[in-house]
Amino acid sequence: MAVKLLCLSLLLALLCTGWTKQQTCLLSASNCDECIQSGPECAWCTAPRSDVRCHTSKGLRRAGCHKSYVYNPQGAVQVVKNDSSTEPAVAKTLLLQPQELSLRLRPGVSQSFPLTITMPTDQPVQELTMDISNVPAGVNITFSSITTGNPLLIQVNVVAAQCPGKSDDSNQNRTGPWSSLITPRGFSLSVMLEITLECQCDCIRNREENSPTCSGHGALLCGQCACYESYIGQNCQRDTDSFSSPHEDYCRSGPNAPVCSGRGQCVEGFCECEMRANPEERYSGRFCECSNFDCPYQNNRVCGGHGKCMCGQCICDDDWTGEDCSCSYETASCMATNQQLCNGKGMCQCGVCKCEPPYAGPTCENCPTCENTCVKHAKCVECRAFGMGEKRDRCDQECSYLSVTMVDTKDDLPQTGGTTALCLMISPEDSCIFYYTLSRTSSRQQSTVARARKCNSRGLK
Repeated sequence: MAVKLLCLSLLLALLCTGWTKQQTCLLSASNCDECIQSGPECAWCTAPRSDVRCHTSKGLRRAGCHKSYVYNPQGAVQVVKNDSSTEPAVAKTLLLQPQELSLRLRPGVSQSFPLTITMPTDQPVQELTMDISNVPAGVNITFSSITTGNPLLIQVNVVAAQCPGKSDDSNQNRTGPWSSLITPRGFSLSVMLEITLECQCDCIRNREENSPTCSGHGALLCGQCACYESYIGQNCQRDTDSFSSPHEDYCRSGPNAPVCSGRGQCVEGFCECEMRANPEERYSGRFCECSNFDCPYQNNRVCGGHGKCMCGQCICDDDWTGEDCSCSYETASCMATNQQLCNGKGMCQCGVCKCEPPYAGPTCENCPTCENTCVKHAKCVECRAFGMGEKRDRCDQECSYLSVTMVDTKDDLPQTGGTTALCLMISPEDSCIFYYTLSRTSSRQQSTVARARKCNSRGLK
């Protein structure tokens, strides 16, 4: 397969974007492998007795899974061989660096590395065509130029589309490693890539036999129990050989609790939860005590449409919080003109400022009754309106936030009240008094200034 050395990163971006939009974490995944294969952002909680196993890393943390138990492989690139040239300055042969790499690919997560190509000095620098051989199905390799000339530096991007299906028998070696070669056309030297797909969780190697978590009747594997023969249950606590008849006591969460929480039937000591009329609604848990719909609603949607219902608790999507996931972490709407959240006079809650009295307004910048409101903006009003005062030499830098409108006299100023305050200032430069109003628009501070100033010894100016 031949690939020209062009900027093909757009293809890579489209492929990854498509995966993100089409894939969601399989919350009902029965094991770690099934979870991480359901999407590139999906992680698995390896903590014993975890209520939530498969979600994004943030989702697992919010559900109480400690970060040390969050398994979220992202792949890796390791340089195996990178010999530098021992040739004299005038080289006669092509040089590739590095010469050999090992790549572990999490499907949907791209890996990249720089490749330096030094051309023979007696050959003109020309556009290269790269030959790629023995690339596994579903793996895409693209190139983009970083520098031109000699040596040539390019970026190599490698991404796998997905893990092979269980029914794919076309190649017994389903996840690698495979050896692929990248060769500049017309030359004999190649870069060797050893590619392995990360479709299986490494935690399966840490198998704890006869684990106490599994009642001594099973092996702990990625936080779950793999029960030995005849034992079943989340903690391998039930011996099926001991059941000669249905035993409803095993199906109660407590001595007087209803069988299967009143949501299922007891079959040989185990609850079989009843089906709901809505196929998307399900009961779950050892005693059918959990559901994926019995959570707070917001705008007629469970968890406000911004999370998943897990056993009566909303697990919110990224950037959302609250009991019903109705509260956004977004703070842009709370940013005041001084670049402080809520002007430093309130709290930004769910994207809305909760102001401390007497401050008001969308960003807590309105305070007509505050004694310091007029003083706070007086120097900027003076330099913007009259080109005078302490800030006249830095007016554009420090007072650009203020929009000024001039009127003839004090009587022409806007009516005060509400969010508009009437102010006066005695200019320290010439002891003249001028009047102005302050108000707040949706985007900036607004001042209307009376052009006529009253001076003690010179009357009106």
